[in-house]
Amino acid sequence: MWLGYTLTGYLAGTISGMGIGGGALLIPALGIFFGMNQQAAQSINLLYFIPTAIIAVITHQRKGNIDPKGLLKLVVFGLIGAAIGATIAMWVNANSLRTIFGIFLLTMGVMEILKKGKTKNGSTDI
Repeated sequence: MWLGYTLTGYLAGTISGMGIGGGALLIPALGIFFGMNQQAAQSINLLYFIPTAIIAVITHQRKGNIDPKGLLKLVVFGLIGAAIGATIAMWVNANSLRTIFGIFLLTMGVMEILKKGKTKNGSTDI
């Protein structure tokens, strides 16, 4: 069990640091491999996110990757959205929440595939 948590934490942290979103890996892993219900997995993901986000922000700030334009608005409205989302998550049963999360991940994956590798400035992603 210790090895499972170690590998899951490492992999989720790695993709979190890349800005991909470690919850996309962490939440399903906690449910599938560790038997947690969806609300518990999402709660752990939120707590897990705090220290990993701090490290990622420091690293990206050092490289000059953070554009402060609009950041305060995103943070303020993100906090409001997080409060609303957490409240909704407590009202929805675990199976429905898991289905919603799965549809969200599938939709985002399809959208990424269909982007055709172009960035905003027209250069090609590697």
